[in-house]
Amino acid sequence: MFDLIREIGQTMRNNKLRTFLTGFAVAWGIFMLIILLGMARGVTNAFTDRSSGDRSSRLNVYQGVTNKPYKGYKEGRRIQPEMSDIEDLVARHPDLVESVASYKYLGSTNISSSKDYITKSPEGVFPAEKEMYKIPMLYGRFINDADLNYTRKIMIIGKPDATTLFGDPEKAVGQRVNAYGLSWLVAGVYDHEWLSDVYIPFTTAMTLSSSDGKVSNLQVKLKGLKTEEDGNRATETVRAALARNHDFDPEDESALYMYNRFNSYLRERSAFGILNISIWVIGIFTLLSGIVGVSNIMFVSVKERTHEIGIRRAIGAKPRSILFQIVLESVAITALFGYAGVFLGMCVMQLVDAGVGSTDFMHNPTIDISIAVEVTIVLVIAGSLAGLFPALKATKVKPVEALRDE
Repeated sequence: MFDLIREIGQTMRNNKLRTFLTGFAVAWGIFMLIILLGMARGVTNAFTDRSSGDRSSRLNVYQGVTNKPYKGYKEGRRIQPEMSDIEDLVARHPDLVESVASYKYLGSTNISSSKDYITKSPEGVFPAEKEMYKIPMLYGRFINDADLNYTRKIMIIGKPDATTLFGDPEKAVGQRVNAYGLSWLVAGVYDHEWLSDVYIPFTTAMTLSSSDGKVSNLQVKLKGLKTEEDGNRATETVRAALARNHDFDPEDESALYMYNRFNSYLRERSAFGILNISIWVIGIFTLLSGIVGVSNIMFVSVKERTHEIGIRRAIGAKPRSILFQIVLESVAITALFGYAGVFLGMCVMQLVDAGVGSTDFMHNPTIDISIAVEVTIVLVIAGSLAGLFPALKATKVKPVEALRDE
């Protein structure tokens, strides 16, 4: 085996330029494959982060207008979810509905401290809002169930607003601000990449509003969903329950607009799967040009070494040993330059990760060990195929004819 390795090395050293030019094509193909896979991985990771948690299992329900007459009512009625729907859905469908949340925007108002003021439209929310939008708390806490039950007058504000109102965000927690003619306790400060809302308990917002129990939307957290059919069935079940509460035709899809995040998540996941397959196909076809070069160079190598092969055959070398040597030479060239392409590609993706960081469209576009293993398998198969046909030609060389070759 060591003799074989030395012989392969000697062959590559004797043809440095030819080996380099051929290997460069392989390295470039692998480099492009790694770049494409890294970018696809970054986009997929960003999608997974956005869809992770309970956000992907939610059904959002918004107000709509009826398109069909029903029980004496004419079409054209505006249907809007109400606070009573929240408890009703959980009580009637405990096997399907895990929880129901909502939000309520209040009108714009000045929120003032002894230092300064800001103008915002506070949003009444449930505790689930924190997990849905991955709101990182910098100081203090987020809204909890007790805040809802006791209709507490507390606010959760962003870091920029806390800085404006109190100078130091850390000092904001426990301080009081004035809004709507009432005194509010700042219970927490968050630091989000793009959110800047002011949050208050949902029940407090409903008390301050004059909406007669009507809410902006319903966020129904579903459970037990596995397929798109399950998602469609859940949508129809929720629609039928709300149709019973608001007297509209259960088949009237315009009465309430429903957005099933689970079905959307399944479709997007399928699309990203197709994207990954497409990238592999494109990358392999890019690599194919290098593989063809390796195969050609091995044909030339076999032609140049016809006399040598004839001598080896004459002294008893078996065809499979010659076959093994040619294939191994091809794998060595492919693997050596291929791993150079892998290394450079991984370095570039590390630089991209450091420069881009984590965004809504790209997150951690680096390549892990599983991708490296997959690329290794591709390299071995490609190198074997590149050397197989030249090796088969070498095994067909007749010793007598080869010894005559000059």
